[in-house]
Amino acid sequence: MTPTKDLIAQGSDKTPQKKILIIDDDEHLLLGLTARLKTNGYAVMWASDAVTAISVARKQSPDLVILDLGLPAGDGFLVLDRMRALSDLVAVPVIVLSARDPANNKKRALDAGAAAYFQKPPDNHEFLMAIRRALGEMVALSTFLKT
Repeated sequence: MTPTKDLIAQGSDKTPQKKILIIDDDEHLLLGLTARLKTNGYAVMWASDAVTAISVARKQSPDLVILDLGLPAGDGFLVLDRMRALSDLVAVPVIVLSARDPANNKKRALDAGAAAYFQKPPDNHEFLMAIRRALGEMVALSTFLKT
């Protein structure tokens, strides 16, 4: 796979799919996570290093970013800081998914603007709920459950 290859799912309904950018250099994780996200109706694209990540994010305008901290060409904190400094990316929610020790990195990631922090491998249900919350999809679900 090339770092900027798009793996965008094509939706058949009229509602535009939410676009999720996965920034991670682990090809197995990318493929597995892409399959799970597509199954749940999301369009998926990815980048495998810190330099490509910002370029792809600016070009593709994702609705959410899933970010690893351990990346080639700069770490995930560099990407997160850069996103928060760019007007076209500042409001994009970021969920950190990392193999790094959360004791040393979770607070730093959340303080830098991440919406959530997960240790690899994440619990699928909890991870999907965090994605839905970050995308604002839980409001519709909670309204539906109240009726």
